[in-house]
Amino acid sequence: MQNAINWFEIPATDFDRAVSFYSALLGVEIEKGEFMGEPQAFFPASETGAGGAIVQSQRLTPSTSGTLIYLNLGDVPHLEQALERVESQGGKVLMPKTDIGDPGFIGIVLDTEGNQVGLHALRATV
Repeated sequence: MQNAINWFEIPATDFDRAVSFYSALLGVEIEKGEFMGEPQAFFPASETGAGGAIVQSQRLTPSTSGTLIYLNLGDVPHLEQALERVESQGGKVLMPKTDIGDPGFIGIVLDTEGNQVGLHALRATV
């Protein structure tokens, strides 16, 4: 097993608003499409890494009390930049950049849909 996670879905009630939020937050293009009759916007992913999507579906409800996923921001400057963009995009920073020791740094945000989502950046190696 290479990764414990291979796919995740972030629920959205306002699909376009959620796609806009995550595109701006992460500073990446998120490709819109449809899968099994549901609007989905796919986060960039490698063939061997975990993938995921923003999904508008009757089977999913945005929540702050369910599973907490952490999006990989790569490095600390990207984490800091993402956290700076949260509120201007309609979200809220719930936990600012926080040192978690060897694994690096995290922050937690509330997205425009009411989901609690973590952001992670590795500690720079010298």
